[in-house]
Amino acid sequence: MAHAYTPGLRVTRQAEITKERILPLKGEVLVKVGDAVTADTIVAKTELPGNVRIVNVMGMLGCEASEVPEMMVKQPGDKVAKDEIFAEAEPLLPFLKFMSPKVKSPIDGTVEKASEITGQVILREPPQPVVVKAYIDGEIIDVIPDEGVVVKTTATFIQGIFGVGGETNGVIAIAVDGPGEELKPEHIKPEHKGKIVVGGSYVNIETINKGIDVGVAGIISAGMGDQDLRELLGYDLGVAITGHEDLGLSIVTTEGFGRIEMAHRTFALLKEREGLQASISGATQIRAGVIRPEIIIPLTGDLLAAEDEIRVAAKDGVKSGNPVRIIREPNFGKLGKVKRLIPELMTMESETKVRVMEVTLQDGTDFIVPRANVEIIED
Repeated sequence: MAHAYTPGLRVTRQAEITKERILPLKGEVLVKVGDAVTADTIVAKTELPGNVRIVNVMGMLGCEASEVPEMMVKQPGDKVAKDEIFAEAEPLLPFLKFMSPKVKSPIDGTVEKASEITGQVILREPPQPVVVKAYIDGEIIDVIPDEGVVVKTTATFIQGIFGVGGETNGVIAIAVDGPGEELKPEHIKPEHKGKIVVGGSYVNIETINKGIDVGVAGIISAGMGDQDLRELLGYDLGVAITGHEDLGLSIVTTEGFGRIEMAHRTFALLKEREGLQASISGATQIRAGVIRPEIIIPLTGDLLAAEDEIRVAAKDGVKSGNPVRIIREPNFGKLGKVKRLIPELMTMESETKVRVMEVTLQDGTDFIVPRANVEIIED
């Protein structure tokens, strides 16, 4: 039997999720295996070396480079405050000391080195603390000494098509009545502060700005406009590598760009999880090493016990009846079901021969599409 080996877009009621939480350089791990953590638990910390400032002391004091170490009031390793004198020329006569040239620090920091070769003094700004949070509610299942941890949770897991903004968390709040309703500014209320607001078919720049003003943690919507994205970021995105934007919130779109009704199963699942704590990330990478924006809603207690994971997509590939999403034009973003898999190669307009399938769209029309142009929706 023919199968389409396309990447799955997961919309899963219950799944085991593991996340590596790693420092950018070696530091201290603050938790141990077996510890229960929340999304905001700091699991590891380190310090990034401060920026370096080079001061031409030789030129400022009018001395030889070899004399600079002797003129240091502060020695390597000493702390120095901004505008504090750290080097001073010796006067010819002691009572003229008040007239001698002096060098003040341009920063708060530490004296790192005084060079007798270049006549320069290296100052270093204070180190910058860096912390790594757990990101999800769960349990520590592994510790990587001096580097980080692995966190595991059982959760509802939903992958999006595109997003911006980094990791955040908050309670799920449904702001619209259905998957086809646009999320508008009036839907964003003061009580949504710190929450992840779920809309329907579309979110525009006015609504996003209202969310930023109110202080929502994130917005989930089916689609958004490319012009709105450009206005939000202040530049054309180009190749989609996102997740580092400092926007004040994170955005996850579940279907793509434009006005697209959110998949009913996705909206229904989010509505079912309303009021639960969720972690989201808008990080997206569309090239080798694909990264999807994601929504993770940890399950605990009675809710966890009552849930069974349902997977529509079989392990060996898509089959007739599986739900799919079209990911190329024409019909980009439309949802449907596989009607049949056509085993014979079909010649396309580009004269390339590819494997195809017949998909029945939600409006009932049948459509022949290359298998590479569809994405399995996993439920």
